[in-house]
Amino acid sequence: MNKLTADELREAYLSFFESKGHTRIPGASVIPENDPTVLFTTAGMHPLVPYLMGQMPHPAGTRLTDVQKCIRTGDIDAVGDSAHLTFFEMLGNWSLNDYFKPEAIAWSFEFLTAKLGFDPKDLYVTVFAGEDGIPRDDEAIELWKQQGLPDDHIFPLPREDNWWGPAGTTGPCGPDTEMFIDTGKPKCGDGCRPGCHCGKYIEIWNNVFMQYNKNAEGKFEPLGRHNVDTGMGVERTVCMLSGLPTVFDTEIFAPIMAKIDELSTTKPDDPEQTLRARRIIADHMRTATFILCDPKGGVKPGNIGANYVLRRLIRRAVRYSRFLGIAPGFTVKLAETICEKYRHVYPELAENLASCKNDLEAEENRFNQTLDKGAAMFAKVAEQLKLHNQTQISGKTAFKLYDTFGYPLEMTLELAKEQGLEVDVAGFEEANLKHQELSRTTSAGSFKAGLQDNSEVVTRMHTATHLLHAALHRVLGPTANQKGSNITAERLRFDFTWPEKMTDEQIAAVENLVNGWIAQGIDVTRKMTTVEAAKAEGAMALFGSKYGDQVSLYTIGDVSKEICSGPHVQNTKELGSFKILKEQSSSAGVRRIKAVIGNM
Repeated sequence: MNKLTADELREAYLSFFESKGHTRIPGASVIPENDPTVLFTTAGMHPLVPYLMGQMPHPAGTRLTDVQKCIRTGDIDAVGDSAHLTFFEMLGNWSLNDYFKPEAIAWSFEFLTAKLGFDPKDLYVTVFAGEDGIPRDDEAIELWKQQGLPDDHIFPLPREDNWWGPAGTTGPCGPDTEMFIDTGKPKCGDGCRPGCHCGKYIEIWNNVFMQYNKNAEGKFEPLGRHNVDTGMGVERTVCMLSGLPTVFDTEIFAPIMAKIDELSTTKPDDPEQTLRARRIIADHMRTATFILCDPKGGVKPGNIGANYVLRRLIRRAVRYSRFLGIAPGFTVKLAETICEKYRHVYPELAENLASCKNDLEAEENRFNQTLDKGAAMFAKVAEQLKLHNQTQISGKTAFKLYDTFGYPLEMTLELAKEQGLEVDVAGFEEANLKHQELSRTTSAGSFKAGLQDNSEVVTRMHTATHLLHAALHRVLGPTANQKGSNITAERLRFDFTWPEKMTDEQIAAVENLVNGWIAQGIDVTRKMTTVEAAKAEGAMALFGSKYGDQVSLYTIGDVSKEICSGPHVQNTKELGSFKILKEQSSSAGVRRIKAVIGNM
């Protein structure tokens, strides 16, 4: 393999496709243009949709290549492991009704093996297996064989794995082929294959072949035009070329990680927690800096949509900075380091750094004030324990610090160690578990129906799930029923029965319905009744024998009527606004929506 830096990889990729007749075009903003269905640009194809759809010719021609800045936060809780990032750069080459599968597959193989130096024996691919009356992509299979790949390196997989689109309920769509590198790790089991999440096979490139049109009847017809849409991640590819274990070990993150180490004044005993904290800070600050320096502008730390995502990134970084003993003001210093690393590639970082630093400083100060209140509470707890010759902080108190002030357990453990105190970790975990269990109580006391707690923000989130459920019924039909939910102060997660990925139009329709009901200011009423009486009124009762003799029936105007043991607001206007962040598969026949509400 050829060990390349990010700069070298970008240039190698763009130059290679220029040699194949492509025109190099600039990447677009991370803030989407005229696309209300996403908060940020999540893929290289987003800025090119009008041209891929044939709505207009691209001024640069029919063969294009670029590097696109992308942001995806659906897996933000996984950041801190070896590979997950919220910001990444995506290399792409595009055919707008020009070349198709033979050229795309041949060039992919050539670039991976001849230019990047990957051993063909380590290359595995997946292709579309056939579904919904569409045949298996035998053409792609044969083209990969022509490149020398044996049968046992080619895996036909279903639509969930190897299909793109359409963007709406109808329109262009097609199969894809994904390329993986075998890391040499042992298989996790007999079913281990490319696409498995065990880490043996790492996806490095994806080619989408838009060759079908889904019509109004839901049938797939051959498309009059065909496009190629591809994507290769810079960070992941550099990592693999360098033979390094994680993306955070590459030269891309080296100056950021070094600055974090320079600013850190403590090294906690647990190296894994320390490593995770460093990675979270590095990732989140890189993403926040690119958002705040984006030339389109307009996204600031706040409580709704993209503004909320930005706020969450900054505040998580601040939380973990305290774990490492990093003094206030670090966000500005890291933004300067990130700007220095990328300014030659993205000049907007230098141009907008001053305003970026102002926004970071203001948000860091706001959140530090909240955390300081928690520190004051901890000091009082420690003082009381010493007065009574006690040495252990109860799990209940540790959980209150976490639940009320955002203190992660590891931060409380560090503070306790400094004071010569211990923490009842088992008690903390027990308190945390209780706040996540489904409660069957029908009183006005403790409500835990998939909730983290019964705080104001979680109460509002929970009411929003009822509106979401009602909206799904109206858009998808009565078979889209709740299968479970999980609600924290940061987001709601809602699982429901549905056999396929929701279209962008369906997602937008659900969002619009919920926001419409919020704007109407509908009263939310509760009464105690029996399950039979509630059902007679037309109420939904989805959890069968889990209900007691008396149940709480919540009614939201003529929108929703459900048996529920959770807390609710008194009027829908208290929710502010509603935004779907992600719609994805949860399990076979079950989809998952992650969403947030405004004015938090």
